[in-house]
Amino acid sequence: MKTLEQIAAELPQHDPQDMPVDAVNAFLQRLVQPVTDTETVGIFDALDRVLACDVVSPLSVPPHDNSAMDGYAFGGGQLQDGVPLALRVVGKAFAGEAWRGPVGAGECVKIMTGAILPAGLDTVVPQELVQPGATGIESSISVPANVLRSGANRRLKGEDLSEGSVALAKGARLTPAALGLLASLGLEQVTVFRRLRVAFFSTGSEILSLGEAPREGAVYDSNRYTLFGLLTRLGVEAIDLGAVRDEPALLEAALRKAARQADAIVTSGGVSTGEADHTRTLLQQLGDVAFWRIAMRPGRPMAVGRIQAGEVQAKTASLAYGESADSYQKNSIEGTEGAILFALPGNPVAVMVTFLALVRPALLRMMGSTQAAAPLLRVRSAEALRKRPGRTEYQRGVVSAAPDGALEVRTTGNQGSGVLSSMVQAQGLIVLPHAQGNVAAGEMVDVVLFDGVV
Repeated sequence: MKTLEQIAAELPQHDPQDMPVDAVNAFLQRLVQPVTDTETVGIFDALDRVLACDVVSPLSVPPHDNSAMDGYAFGGGQLQDGVPLALRVVGKAFAGEAWRGPVGAGECVKIMTGAILPAGLDTVVPQELVQPGATGIESSISVPANVLRSGANRRLKGEDLSEGSVALAKGARLTPAALGLLASLGLEQVTVFRRLRVAFFSTGSEILSLGEAPREGAVYDSNRYTLFGLLTRLGVEAIDLGAVRDEPALLEAALRKAARQADAIVTSGGVSTGEADHTRTLLQQLGDVAFWRIAMRPGRPMAVGRIQAGEVQAKTASLAYGESADSYQKNSIEGTEGAILFALPGNPVAVMVTFLALVRPALLRMMGSTQAAAPLLRVRSAEALRKRPGRTEYQRGVVSAAPDGALEVRTTGNQGSGVLSSMVQAQGLIVLPHAQGNVAAGEMVDVVLFDGVV
C-alpha cells in the first residue's frame, strides 16, 4: 500500500517544499473521515453540534393563516382603487384566542400579531393606517384609499415550513437560529453526531506554562490557549495535554496518549528543520505522516497523517486518493487505533492562520458537517499591499465603511507571525491568492470574516 507521501506525490502541482493551499485542502478533505456514532441531546445541548439525520417538520409553520401586524382583518376583495373602505368592528382576535363569530361584508375584526385570521378574511390593515369611522374607532374604521392591496400583512399556513418537509438537513451545524427553528417545531431533542475529540499541546523547551517563573530565553505558551479557543468555538471536545518539552520520550508519550484519547491531534511547533525538532522523527516512527512546506504566509511547515495509539508502527497505512471516503480506514493496520494529526508551526499567528485555513475545514468534515464554507467578502483595499506571487497570503484586516459608503479593508499594522495583538484587532483575514502580486490602494480584494453569532 502507498504511504501518504506517495499519495500526496500524485496530487496536481505536488511539491513538498512548496505545496499550494488548495492542494493541501483537497488532500485533507480526502484524508479525514466523518465520525459515525450518534447521540440524542436536548436543544440546550445542541448548539454547534452536527445533525446526524434530516429533521422532518412534524407540523406546518405557521400552523394557520395569521396576522403579521396589529390591525384590522377583513376581506380584501372589498378594496377598490381610489375609494376609501368603511368597516364596522365586530370583534377582537388575540394571539392564542381565535375569533369564532361571523364576519360579513362591510365588517372587520380587530386583530393582534400572530392571531389566526378568521375564515374568509385575508387582509390586515395596520392600526396606524386606519382612520376613525363615523361612530368612533372602537366600533368603526375607515381604510384610506390605495394604502394596501388585498392579501397584505397575512402569513400563510406553512409559509415557513410545511408539514413533512425537511426543516434541517443531515450534516447541518446547529446555529442559534437553527435551535429556534427546532423549538418552533415543538422538538425537545435532536439526533446529532457525537462530539469530535481533539487533543492539543504545544512543544518546545523554551515554552513556559502559566504560573512558571520567567527565565532567560523562554516565552509563555500562547498557542495552547489560542487552540483551546479555536477548538471550543468549533464545538469539539478539546483535550488539553499541556506543554511538552523537546525530549523524545516526553513527545512520544504525549502523542501516544493523544492518539488513544482523541480523533484528531493538533500540535504547535517542532515540524521545522531545527536540530531540536524531534517531532518530525517521532512522527515517522509512530505513524504514517507527510511533511510539507505550504506555499502560504504566515505559516509554512506542516505535517499531516495518522498517529497510532499502540505499539504497531503504521508505515504502510494509506489513503487511496480518489477512492471512497472510508478507504483510509480500510487500509489501516488491523488491530491498531489512532488519530489524525495536524502538526502546525510554532509562531502564534501562523498557528491561528493555518488552523483557520487548513485544519478547521478538515475538522468540520470529521464532525460530519456538509455545509459549504461561507463565501469570501469582496471589498476595496484602503491601502497598498505588498504580495509576492507563488504563495497564498493571509493578512489581518479591519472592514469599515468608506465615506462613499463602499466597504473597504485595511490591515491591522505589523503582519509579523509573532504579533498576536494584530490578530486581536482583526475582524477577518485578507486572502491574497497564490498567483496574486502587489495590490494597489483601491483594488478589490477578498476577505474571510471571522465567525458571526447567528
